[in-house]
Amino acid sequence: MKTCLETWQLMSELSAQGAVRNFTQEISMTDYTVETDMFPIEVLEAYSSYNLGHPIPKENEVYFNSQRGGKQGDYRDGMQEKIANVVDCLKNYPESKRAVITIPNNSKPSHQSDDDAKCMREIHFYREGNKLCASVLFRAQAAQIFPKNIHFIGALMSEVAGHFEGLGLGSLFYHSTVLVSDRS
Repeated sequence: MKTCLETWQLMSELSAQGAVRNFTQEISMTDYTVETDMFPIEVLEAYSSYNLGHPIPKENEVYFNSQRGGKQGDYRDGMQEKIANVVDCLKNYPESKRAVITIPNNSKPSHQSDDDAKCMREIHFYREGNKLCASVLFRAQAAQIFPKNIHFIGALMSEVAGHFEGLGLGSLFYHSTVLVSDRS
């Protein structure tokens, strides 16, 4: 199992040689902050807060741009209701396979629209003892954008775990259908 930082380093190394199909990694989520020049901590926190469906201060709007993921990385639609559903599922059916958040395209998705092509598609939550674990599926991942995505996933897992006494973060099984270096 690798840390988030080690995973990002591996992704960067592999994708520098070209696109990688079906990248998978088991990742420890105990520290999900990977700071880069593009993603200093204040940017990571602003994006995660936004995608969790929390209000963000007006002054943080300067952090949002297409270079950092644009509409492809906008997951906030209905997120608080989705989180509540996962928490309810895990509380009432701890062994359930239905604690899932899906990030759908709009009602009429088009492969020609970047806004419709959400990168993260599903995240499945489950408990292993006193740890919250998850499996996530990405349509595509740019190694350059991974710090933002993994921070959001960690913040999402933390928000879910926060509804349970003594539940910490465990591992994440990460799968991306295609891994590339950057968004170009």
